[in-house]
Amino acid sequence: MSHFDPDATREVNFDGLVGPTHNYSGLAHGNIASASHRGLVSNPREAALQGLAKMKALHDAGFAQGVLPPQPRPAIEMLDRLGFTGTPSEKLTAAWAADPAIVRAISSAAAMWTANAATITPSFDASDRRVHFTAANLQSSFHRAIEAPTTAAALAAIFADESRFDHHPALPATPAFSDEGAANHTRLCATYDGPGVHLFVYGRDGLDRGHAEPAASKRFTARQTLEASQAVARQHGLTAAQCVFARQSATAIDAGVFHNDVIAVGNGPVLLYHATAFADEDTVLAELREKMGAFGAALIPVRVNHDAVSLADAVATYLFNSQLLTRADGSMIVIVPAECERNPAVAAELGRIVADPANPIAEYRAYDVKQSMDNGGGPACLRLRVVLSAAERAAMNPGVLFDDALHAKLVDWVKRHYRDRLAIDDLADPSLLNETRTALDELTGLLRLGSIYAFQQR
Repeated sequence: MSHFDPDATREVNFDGLVGPTHNYSGLAHGNIASASHRGLVSNPREAALQGLAKMKALHDAGFAQGVLPPQPRPAIEMLDRLGFTGTPSEKLTAAWAADPAIVRAISSAAAMWTANAATITPSFDASDRRVHFTAANLQSSFHRAIEAPTTAAALAAIFADESRFDHHPALPATPAFSDEGAANHTRLCATYDGPGVHLFVYGRDGLDRGHAEPAASKRFTARQTLEASQAVARQHGLTAAQCVFARQSATAIDAGVFHNDVIAVGNGPVLLYHATAFADEDTVLAELREKMGAFGAALIPVRVNHDAVSLADAVATYLFNSQLLTRADGSMIVIVPAECERNPAVAAELGRIVADPANPIAEYRAYDVKQSMDNGGGPACLRLRVVLSAAERAAMNPGVLFDDALHAKLVDWVKRHYRDRLAIDDLADPSLLNETRTALDELTGLLRLGSIYAFQQR
């Protein structure tokens, strides 16, 4: 195990627990993995245990690890708003009879990909020296747009001390301010407790300014808007000197790069990215170098070229949807999906990267998160990064911090409550609703979160 200073500022990775309704409905437009597995039978129990195994491995390696709870699914409160009446079971049955697509959407377990949950600014970059949170509105798809209220409630329960944490409202849920959270945000810095530069990546302009946009994606719609990224930066009090707003490559979006974290990952001063990540790579790198340099930090770009790894292979293996973590000795390790090892070109490129003394990435490890991968999310999708000082960690709810005892409790909880087989038609089963509510009611007690779910407050 790596030994970290307990008084040091740490990056805590909060992984989302896979929900009991984990299923392959193929709801995410532009997510090729999700679409290609549409309609298959899923295994929620295996999915949750795979996620917990990754958390345990990183905890055992000395990394700070937290847990975020699943969202309640099916989201019955949405059926109230859509005109369905009766008991929860009656509403679910009526909705399935009216349109199974509605039930598939309100039963999505996509909230397990907590990289989309929110955007975080550490206290070291904020003028008021508080950690700032903005839950993402995820308005580009109905099945994810319903997440924001529960996400905000969970984050408020975990980070409740107003003297240290500031929670902002989600942006207006309109196409102009489409916000996909930290999946399109990377903080680059020399050290976690020093000043950082915030790289916000967007795919399109949201507001009509009366002039033609640059080349836009044609196959898939870009999800993040420039206006959303700028608004989050304003909410968090970030200045122009602290921000770089970079346009995503339309070519990458059309190849299935629905978020920047499918084509780039950063940590500390390192930016690991594919050659197709940005519409104007040279300008992005130059601006990052200039603004990081003003804070005394030097950017370390690690570029993966087309001839080393094709864009198609990058998307298929989720090479960049990986966790790049700093070890106690200052070197870095990259946590990749097992699919990367099975692709010769990607495995060779990973070998080249870790052997290159010009960057601090010294090792890679592959983990099996196949249930998540088949549904469209890799290791990076499963976690929300929060940089916290020792005092801030002490001020947060300790019930969500991962240790061996919590791991054992959560494994037992999953095995008792989760099905090992879930077909799409099973989403119409009222007993699944009751099973899920029973499980989540117990979970909030295990994590000491209180009644964060709407169904607990009635």
